[in-house]
Amino acid sequence: MRILIIEDEKKTADYLQKGLEENGFTVDVANNGEDGLFLATSEDEIDLIILDVMLPKHDGWSIIGALRGGGWQMPVLFLTARDSVQDRVKGLELGADDYLVKPFAFSELLARVRTLLRRRPAKQPETLCIGDLEVDLLRHCAIRNGIRLDLTQKEFALLTLLLQKSGEVLSRTLISEQVWGMDFDSDANVIDVAIRRLRSKVDTPFDKELIHTVRGVGYVLEAR
Repeated sequence: MRILIIEDEKKTADYLQKGLEENGFTVDVANNGEDGLFLATSEDEIDLIILDVMLPKHDGWSIIGALRGGGWQMPVLFLTARDSVQDRVKGLELGADDYLVKPFAFSELLARVRTLLRRRPAKQPETLCIGDLEVDLLRHCAIRNGIRLDLTQKEFALLTLLLQKSGEVLSRTLISEQVWGMDFDSDANVIDVAIRRLRSKVDTPFDKELIHTVRGVGYVLEAR
């Protein structure tokens, strides 16, 4: 996990960097708002930002505003001597995730950092691929060998599940729970029919089969 500290007090920044690195984090430090905003939006992904409010060049308010306005959603922990309710509310309304007032105990900061990182959803890939099959999750389309597949909503959800778990045999019960989202008799032919229809679009027109049956267990998607 990579943490960015934007803090102009060198003693505080060094203290935080040392403590976080001792706890297994990779830490970058910026001593002014301009450098901090640049690092936060650079190609190296930042998992969490510890942000002071009073900074030279750009203050913490403008940085959090620029981040949220630009679509960056990494957790931000405000760390500041400004302890008024108005300041805390302002930070939270601008998009900060937590607020810790100086002076602070490092153990509390570490606990807050870990809590914010646990809350962060895992980043999902925009596309899933295996062999000549590609599923674009953002555009909600599937393409095999350059040909766009005409899938229903349920077929797309089923294919996405198989791709996300490629190489793993999925039972009918798991498929029914993940795709249909309700309890029904997984021994019925609903799943088998859905798989058969999906195969007719994903496999039948092409040379290699990707969806395979494991008798008595379920289905698996893999290139063999």
